[in-house]
Amino acid sequence: MRAVVVGGGVAGAAGAIALRRIGAEVTVHEAYGEPAGPVGSFVSLAANGLRALAVLGCLPQVRAAGFALPWQRMWSSAGRSLGEVARGRARGDEMVSVTLMRADLVAALRAEAVRLGARIVTGSRFDAARVRACLDGDGVDLIVGADGMWSGVREVLDPEAPRPVYGGMYSVSGISHVDGLGVDVGTFNMIFARRGAFLYLGAPDGSVWWSAQVSGPCPVDVHAVGIDDLIDIYRTEERAVEILRATRRIHGATLHHVLARVPRHHGDRLVLIGDAAHPVGAGQGASMALEDAIALAQHLHAEGVVASPVVASPVERALDGYERQRRARVDKMVREATRNRDVKTAGPIARRMRNVIMPVVFPRVYEGATSWLHGYDPGSLPAWTPGSLPARPPGSPPARTSSSSPAPTLGTPRA
Repeated sequence: MRAVVVGGGVAGAAGAIALRRIGAEVTVHEAYGEPAGPVGSFVSLAANGLRALAVLGCLPQVRAAGFALPWQRMWSSAGRSLGEVARGRARGDEMVSVTLMRADLVAALRAEAVRLGARIVTGSRFDAARVRACLDGDGVDLIVGADGMWSGVREVLDPEAPRPVYGGMYSVSGISHVDGLGVDVGTFNMIFARRGAFLYLGAPDGSVWWSAQVSGPCPVDVHAVGIDDLIDIYRTEERAVEILRATRRIHGATLHHVLARVPRHHGDRLVLIGDAAHPVGAGQGASMALEDAIALAQHLHAEGVVASPVVASPVERALDGYERQRRARVDKMVREATRNRDVKTAGPIARRMRNVIMPVVFPRVYEGATSWLHGYDPGSLPAWTPGSLPARPPGSPPARTSSSSPAPTLGTPRA
């Protein structure tokens, strides 16, 4: 099977790994000159995302590039504790949440994809017209749309699909060095501020990574938002102001967009993964993209379409199975993300109610309420050894996988 992956970010690089693991020939097209690049801020991977990385063979590399965050603390605007829980996991789960720069996550995934024989072409933009031309050409069996929220592949798949709209928030992230404030290493902190939320965490090198998530009814030029502007926005949150004043650099300014439910995630030779299909937010975008990549490869492998991609019905069955498996889970995650966003943008009455109820309820219900998310087991992919997946020369017949290849295990909830 010849697969073209459009987009070389988290979803695209993970998709390339998973497809190579089942024997597909994979070319990734990335619009930017450097797939990792200085794009985005830091990302956190909860237990479900880490288990997906283990399946893809990248967990040690990602852990080495980031640092562990075992705990999460929530704070009111006035600095009152609203509760502490295990971060992104059940309390006894060994998969302790990891935070790292998005570029480092992409770099680790890309390196593994290349090691497995995937080809990554940078500076290669795939707009809707190029997707159509690729479909009309000869030799491509599958196009994987991993090109994010503004996906050109989604436009080709369904011209009537919803378009992203501003979601009422924007974020600016940065790194500070704050002495004497007692910012614990290994703890993720979230302040429910009067205008959105302020996230901060202590890194092992003594720096403080932060992200200001500001609620606002209208889009702004995020690149024009400076430290003085943020200090004024968070003037009632003392800890946020102290961290902002110690900022050494700003990065990752972005508007938050939302996307209505995408009706179709696949066609006969087109399939969407990651934010192209479901930009979930709530810190789960990367993890959901990793899960998608594994599930897609599992269904293609189970139907045998890597060996015989010219047979249409198994491809359609594989893509149908992929969408059925993922749809309910990502729809539930999108609903959770909406509630998460609503909590951050709550009005004064809702904030007061939250500050009273949360210290009592949050520590008691968090683990049980999120077990469906963090306890997910992504299953397995066939093992890979050097030389087991030879790339075929251009124009040669489709490569056939060995019938002795171990069958993958499809993802299921662990709990």
